[in-house]
Amino acid sequence: MIEIGFGNYVASSRVVAVAGPESAPIKRLVQDAKDAGIAVDVTSGKKTHSVLLTDSGHVILSVLTPDEVQKRLAEKSQK
Repeated sequence: MIEIGFGNYVASSRVVAVAGPESAPIKRLVQDAKDAGIAVDVTSGKKTHSVLLTDSGHVILSVLTPDEVQKRLAEKSQK
């Protein structure tokens, strides 16, 4: 498990990709996930800085930057 902001955790083995939220394809992906009820917003009302995609198809919105999430994933895989 890795912490992704505000005391929220995600199973590191389930994360398939980490992206920034700025591009149009990611914005569409997030909106489609919200419409389908598979988006998990753990930003506590703050700005979304990264979007995590899981192997189950869920889309997780986080306040951490993609670099910070990647760093935490890398640290977890080294243990």
